[in-house]
Amino acid sequence: MMKLAVLATLVGSVAAFAPSPIAQSCKTALNADFSKELGAQIPLGFFDPLGMVADADQEEFDRLRWVELKHGRVAMLAVTGYLVTYAGVRFPGAEDIPSGFAALDAIPGMVWAQMIATWTMMEAANQDQYAAPWGTNQNALGDSPAEFKGDFRNGALDFGWDKLSDDAKMRKRAIEQPAEFKGDFRNGALDFGWDKLSDDAKMRKRAIELNNGRAAQMGILGLMVHEKLGNVDNLLPPHF
Repeated sequence: MMKLAVLATLVGSVAAFAPSPIAQSCKTALNADFSKELGAQIPLGFFDPLGMVADADQEEFDRLRWVELKHGRVAMLAVTGYLVTYAGVRFPGAEDIPSGFAALDAIPGMVWAQMIATWTMMEAANQDQYAAPWGTNQNALGDSPAEFKGDFRNGALDFGWDKLSDDAKMRKRAIEQPAEFKGDFRNGALDFGWDKLSDDAKMRKRAIELNNGRAAQMGILGLMVHEKLGNVDNLLPPHF
């Protein structure tokens, strides 16, 4: 399991130093210049040693950027959870659950079932769902009846959409799509003052999250490796 976990972490962070998109565009692989995007910064600048975006268009680049952002967020939660449980903090009823890898065998099966169900629902809700979750509404040719990402009518519910003009459709979509970038899950509710920030301030905050996610991916990998080496206590004294 350790080897699989390390491999998954490495694969998830392959795009960790490819830059982040500033805005959506219609660039193609022939004219896309990703070296000036957010994330290409000192000391490495544009860093893509595996050539993952060498032939990528903007859509593929944006997908890879979202993969990196998502892995970074998960890694930040993982580092926080590791440190908190290593320090001895537990939810009520879980006082006997050890920290680190030992917790995997000690967690009851029902808790695993609840966690997997929660992860599945979160994945479905946060998918880039042009073709519905995991492509479930594609036909045999791989085509989708949706007009745009998030169109879940699936040939049934319509509410007069097909009768609207293109301009009317765009106005309605603008109202219903508050996200500014992939990974923006405010959904018109949680804001914390984001809309009041300048464009430069928004980009700085996105860069901070991106960099913290990169550091967390390396951090949780380091903790996992040192725990398996048996010297994690040299880094984190018990109940620090």
